[in-house]
Amino acid sequence: IAASFSSERALVESGYSLVPRSFNTLAYRYLLVDSAQVLRSYGVSVTVTLVGTALGLFVMALLAYAISRRTFKLRRALAFYVFFTMLFSGGLVPSYILITQYLRLRDTLWVLFVPHLVIPGWVLILRTYFLDLPEELLEAARIDGCGEWRMFFQIVVPLSTPGLATIGLFAMLMFWNDWFTPLLYIEDQRFYPIQYLLYTIVNNMDFLDRLSQQAGIRVEPPRIPARMAMVVLAIGPILLAYPFVQRYFIQGIRVGSLKG
Repeated sequence: IAASFSSERALVESGYSLVPRSFNTLAYRYLLVDSAQVLRSYGVSVTVTLVGTALGLFVMALLAYAISRRTFKLRRALAFYVFFTMLFSGGLVPSYILITQYLRLRDTLWVLFVPHLVIPGWVLILRTYFLDLPEELLEAARIDGCGEWRMFFQIVVPLSTPGLATIGLFAMLMFWNDWFTPLLYIEDQRFYPIQYLLYTIVNNMDFLDRLSQQAGIRVEPPRIPARMAMVVLAIGPILLAYPFVQRYFIQGIRVGSLKG
């Protein structure tokens, strides 16, 4: 924060300090020159993060619950399929062709979260967490006439809050910090998330600096303060969300971690 409110020259000559040197707001004015686009990108990021986290957590929890049930005949085959995708993938080119040519998701909001709804490693963490639940409790619920859907929502989910909260935090961080997906699939500025917008601003700033040097024109964009201001702008919402899941975080990692 202090560096983002310092001047470029002060940071180069004197280094970093807890108190801003040569206080100015040039970095923020540079980043927020198109405030409407910044607000729109914030809206895209918030929407993608909330929808992607909720939907992804729901799908991964259902998948993890299915492969954790010992009465499910195909659980070993499905668990192997999930594990196999952790080791091997089709690669970037087949994924690009699938998303753009077959699913037609390019330049849509869907492409920012649909390809990331299922993360195999997180599914296995949830599966291990579900396996730690007392089998006797689930068996008693089944004897009382409880169906799988009711058992999942009324028994499994409430008992698995730490694990679900931990994976939810991971998903939030992934969706909020993702800039590579829009780099591949988004050209319409209406769908720029905040991370990708800041990425393009830094690239434009570096290009302007190189172009001015080649032309012999003295232009000094606030490169270091702008990068620090980017961190401040990008990390704010995550800092606000983290305290709500912090008390579940350590317990979820400890209990739901992969075993042997």
